[in-house]
Amino acid sequence: MIAILKFVHIAAIAIWTAGLISLPSLYVQRAHVENDDALYRMQRMTRFAFVVLISPAAFIAVASGIALSFMREVFAPWFSWKLAFVGLLAIFHVFSGLVVIRLFKKGEVYPAWRFVVATASCCAVVLAILILVLAKEAPQFTLPAVMSEPGGLKRLLEPFNPWATP
Repeated sequence: MIAILKFVHIAAIAIWTAGLISLPSLYVQRAHVENDDALYRMQRMTRFAFVVLISPAAFIAVASGIALSFMREVFAPWFSWKLAFVGLLAIFHVFSGLVVIRLFKKGEVYPAWRFVVATASCCAVVLAILILVLAKEAPQFTLPAVMSEPGGLKRLLEPFNPWATP
């Protein structure tokens, strides 16, 4: 059962990350569309990729990852780092969805510098996840002591919280 779940997890991650890495290359082509029919085809293809392929793969990757974490007792520091990077991947996913919604409005373009930054940063996050999973070792950073105390993050961020009671 675990082998099948791992296969599903890895396949879903491969589709999700490949989609997130390749979407900016579709976005940047928006500036080179010559007529409305080509723009409509590009919009349909981009939305299809995001809604039908990439988003379900993300859901399956996260769901199967959660199931695997309950089947295998993974309580190691490297796993926490991995989850932090997966959170960044989820943020990239949300931003990609926002771009898909907005990009095909009249007059919108996706600049080449944004394509480079989006692709490089997504590749860096995927590479960090891959390194953490294969090495199964956490980076040797020393975090402030407050980060390892229960309620430490709350105390650290309390001055910035507008709803905190004085």
